[in-house]
Parts: sequence; C-alpha cells; structure tokens
Amino acid sequence: MTITINAAFDGGNIRPVAIQGDRLDLEIVADHQSDFYQWFYFRVAGLAAGQRITCRILNAGRSAYPFGWPGYKTRVSTDRQAWRMVETGYADGVLEWSWTATGPVAWFAYFAPYTMEQHADLVARTAAVPDMRHRALGTSLDGQAIDAFTTGTGGKQVWIYGRQHPGESMTEWWMEGALEWLASPAAAALKGKATLHIVPNMNPDGTRRGHLRTNAAGVNLNREWHAPSAERSPEVLCVLSAMDATGVDVAMDIHGDEAIPANFLAGYEGIPSWTEDHGAKFYDYGRRLAAHTPEFQTDLGYDRSPAGKANLSMSTNQLAERFGAVSMTLEMPFKDHDPNADPEFGWSPVRSKALAVAMLETLAEMIDGW
Repeated sequence: MTITINAAFDGGNIRPVAIQGDRLDLEIVADHQSDFYQWFYFRVAGLAAGQRITCRILNAGRSAYPFGWPGYKTRVSTDRQAWRMVETGYADGVLEWSWTATGPVAWFAYFAPYTMEQHADLVARTAAVPDMRHRALGTSLDGQAIDAFTTGTGGKQVWIYGRQHPGESMTEWWMEGALEWLASPAAAALKGKATLHIVPNMNPDGTRRGHLRTNAAGVNLNREWHAPSAERSPEVLCVLSAMDATGVDVAMDIHGDEAIPANFLAGYEGIPSWTEDHGAKFYDYGRRLAAHTPEFQTDLGYDRSPAGKANLSMSTNQLAERFGAVSMTLEMPFKDHDPNADPEFGWSPVRSKALAVAMLETLAEMIDGW
C-alpha cells in the first residue's frame, strides 16, 4: 500500500514535504494572512497493521510558540473519538514522533479536534433544550453564524465565550460541558441567580480553516476588543454589541495555553479602574475553584500586568474596565494538568467538560456576593 497524507477537511492543517519509506516529513501551514501557526490535524492512510511510521514537523521551531513543544505529546486516534498521547520529541526545531499502526488509517492532531461539524451538532442539541434560547449574534467574514445561547432568569448578567483562538480546541469541549450542565436540573440554582449568555465559538472561520490564532483576515480577535470593526473583526463587534445591550457582571473567556502544564486563570490587574475590592472577587474565585476540584491550581500562571498597564484590546481587561465585571481568562493545557496527570490521554475533552462543570458550580456558590 502507498502511504498518503491528507488535511483537506474541516479543521485540517498540514503540508506534506516528503515521504521516504516510513518517515513522513511535514510542515504546518500558517494562518491565512498571518505568521501564526502551531495547530495541526491530518490523516495518514495506506498503513499496514504493525507498520511503524515516524512523523517529523520540520518547521516546528518557527511556530508561534516553540517554547511550548518541550514536554508536549501529539494526540493520535484511529476512530476520531479517543485521542491518546504519543511520545514526542523536540530538537533542532523539529517535532518528531513514531507510532505503530493498528489499521490502515490514523489521525494525528495537536489536541483532540472540535470541528465546525461538531459545533453544528452542539448547536442542534442545545437549541432543542426548552429553556435554552438560541440566536445568531452576527456573521463572520466567511459568512458563518456567531451562535449564542441564553438561559436563566436571574439579575446577574454572565457572559461565557470561547475559541477566539480556533486552534485551542479544548475550549469548545469546555463549552460542550458547560451547555450540557446548564441544560440539567443541577443548574437551577445558578439560573435563578443569573442570566447566562454563552458563545461557544467566537471564530468559526479560523476553526474550519485549521488556523491556530486568527480569523479569515489573519486577525487575532483577542486584540480587537478596544475597537472592533466590521472589516477586521465582525465576530467581536457583534458579541460586544450584545454585551453592551445587557451589561456584564461576570465574564469568562475560555482558552488554551501551549506551554504551561496546568489549568489556571488570568485576571485584569492593571486596568485603569482597578481596586483591591474588585480584584479580591477574582482571586477568591480562583481559590475556591482550586478547593473544589483537583483539575485546577493557583501556583502556575501568567505574570500580572503592572498598575495601569493592562492591554485593553484583550477581552478580559476590556470587560472588567468597561462594565466593572468580574472578568477572567481560563487557560487549559495542550500538555496535561500535571497536578493531576493522566499518562494515557493527558488533558482531554472529558476533563475539559468536567472543569466547565466545576467552574459553574463554583460560580453558583459565589455570584450572590458579586
């Protein structure tokens, strides 16, 4: 059989360079009109059971976050349901792994994918729930809908949105877990205290195109919140307009991080209107979440912005400043949550969904005081 490599599908990204026997040399394709790249997702076919292949991504050293490759492990699947880790090495700018085939076809990805077809299924399931109100807030540059759901009757306005960076596919797994929990009786207390608005995918164009970080115009949406435009960032423009109409008391922006092997939160230190009382709500949430689940910790994370130096083009800072919201960015790992590691699957879709539930349960316990 002849080995073939293909990424011409929803969310796919790879460029074959050479096939030399059982060695496959590859390159990741940069986001359209952008230098960003790191996400990969491709299929290898024509394999014989027991055949051992070696994949080498030759341009890994020039990717957006090469410091994220050490300690990272590629995901592989033969059924596109279970995604297991493969021992992976990084040296001299090349990402390399070997795998022994169990059948004729295998898929490899940076993380378990969440495609636009999966998104459409999520929208269909959620829209059928009686107290989940669906609307399209607008459309992307490629004309795809920016889907949103609203549920709950309480006075607090909670906005939860994710996948501004499309290659961070764990974010929509998190969203799936959040929407499933919000559709269950367990969410009744939170929905009595708050009205929740959920945007499960802010960047459908980048998702379908197999981008890491940008939309169809090569724009990083999480640098557009100070002045979104219809020409560059209609995805942010329509979401922020909807937020202006309701106000925002709590904002959760869901992301993935390439380098840090743990789940953590980033806040809004450095905004012009920062006060210790405002910030204390965010810090208390993190402490309570860490006490609630072993899938979260507070020791690792990003450096805090100095006073007055927050980047207001980023959503968490903009919404904290604009609305006085308790605003946060969740970062989940492409590697694993080392404080509670899983040697087979690493950080995974199942764990992303469970973390969403833990975060909403913690929010339900605290939101009265916000």
